[in-house]
Amino acid sequence: MTDYAKCLVRSVLAGMAIGVGGCVYLGCDVKWVGAVLFAIGLITIFSFRLDLYTGKVGYTFDNKPPYLLYLAVVILGNFIGTLIIGTMMPLEAAEVLAQAKLSNYEFLPVLFKGVLCGMLMFIAADTYKNTKSFLPTLFCVPVFILAGFEHSIADMFYMCSAGAFSMDSLVFILTVLLGNGIGGVLIPVCGKWMYEDAVAKTESK
Repeated sequence: MTDYAKCLVRSVLAGMAIGVGGCVYLGCDVKWVGAVLFAIGLITIFSFRLDLYTGKVGYTFDNKPPYLLYLAVVILGNFIGTLIIGTMMPLEAAEVLAQAKLSNYEFLPVLFKGVLCGMLMFIAADTYKNTKSFLPTLFCVPVFILAGFEHSIADMFYMCSAGAFSMDSLVFILTVLLGNGIGGVLIPVCGKWMYEDAVAKTESK
């Protein structure tokens, strides 16, 4: 039985961790340094077992339908967390970034950037789950940032810090959430199909 109150608290803290990562990224003059330091957000989330949408959505098809309600609570909590940090840290760099994202919005390009980021976040989350190694995180996070992929919770922070509360920003975030979700489940779903025969043979022995 899921304790949604505890889930919400873990999700808020995860959103705050991503917000801190966003602050350090925006505050770095050297882009690749900021991209690497952004990883502190995900490292914190993994270390303290917090709930982040992009780290949890990949396990959707491993769970029963109520997992969707759990994900909805996670998204809400992540938003609250980014709103808290965004309100505390209204950054001019966030305004510039948010404006650039919204003014160049096109559904498919933003969706695809969300898909690719979702894949990288699943790789980071699942590898940590299985190996307790932060190494993939230190590669996946800078890769998605430097490649220009879209992370829904990071984008929530940028919008909150910029005070960009509009229908355009909502549509942008929903598009990225969808893309992250598709990308997050892509590897595990394909994995089940690709390796199901091998798993069945192993279990039958």
